[in-house]
Amino acid sequence: MSAIDDLRETVARLRSPGGCPWDIEQTHESICDCLIEEVAELLDTIDRKDSEHMREELGDVLLHVVMHSQMAEEARQFDFDAVAADINAKLIRRHPHVFGHAFAENSEQVLHVWDQVKSGEVKRGPVNNGVFKHLPPSIPSLLYARDIFKQIVKQMLPAEDVVDFNYIHSLADGLTDATAGRMLFEIAAACRKANIDPESALRRHALDVMEHINARSANKS
Repeated sequence: MSAIDDLRETVARLRSPGGCPWDIEQTHESICDCLIEEVAELLDTIDRKDSEHMREELGDVLLHVVMHSQMAEEARQFDFDAVAADINAKLIRRHPHVFGHAFAENSEQVLHVWDQVKSGEVKRGPVNNGVFKHLPPSIPSLLYARDIFKQIVKQMLPAEDVVDFNYIHSLADGLTDATAGRMLFEIAAACRKANIDPESALRRHALDVMEHINARSANKS
């Protein structure tokens, strides 16, 4: 058997009668916090370029994929093979420039092909929030705000009265990783001195931007 088959068999044994009482008691919901912690630990190894421990943390994340798949299999919903088959089919479908007859010679063209294929797929999961795609509410506000801005630019949404594009372009001109980190740190520090929660403040503003654009789009339609 392959190593992945061995892992699946181990997890199934842990979850079976006579297995581990803790593992048997777990549900999809009960191990969500553990998954977040494992992903955070994996990201830490990537930040530190610690390949030795990255291998270990990747294993911990993989365990969660196998565990959730095992729970779903027990409920006769799907299994690990279905998960792997779905993502493999998606990769092939969204890379017609590799597996089909589309053409893309740079990253920009690849993203264009990806978006074209994605737009023709059957929508699954949560419905969009107005003109914006659904974003998980639990993601950090920095990623939330960045994705909202990405959608504004990508869809060319009218946002001039709530987004200062000139200021953004001036900030981005020559911006480096180190400078961005320093600026964000200083903003976070200033928020602490002003008794402001930067996470909540950014999320509220991002939501305000999104709601304003959604309201304008609704009025036009």
